[in-house]
Amino acid sequence: MSEVNESDRFECVIVNIIDTLMWKGVTVEEVESGGRVYFGKVKPEGFDYVPGDVLYIGMKRLPYDLEDMEISMEVSLYDDNGKRLDWTFL
Repeated sequence: MSEVNESDRFECVIVNIIDTLMWKGVTVEEVESGGRVYFGKVKPEGFDYVPGDVLYIGMKRLPYDLEDMEISMEVSLYDDNGKRLDWTFL
């Protein structure tokens, strides 16, 4: 398995969008692995996507001292222009 770089982007498909008063909750599924990630605070301004649309995720390894808390990486959600829409820890 090759090393994942911070600049790598992985194609994913929007599975579900939850509209709240202030944010959009977006669940995406990575195309190759089928793994899903939920992003809970996507700003609604300019977010004109629907389930089935393509977005991208990127990953960044966290410092080793945080791995003790069972958090190993930061995962970010990007649009097709490279704009970061939200992030979460895994």
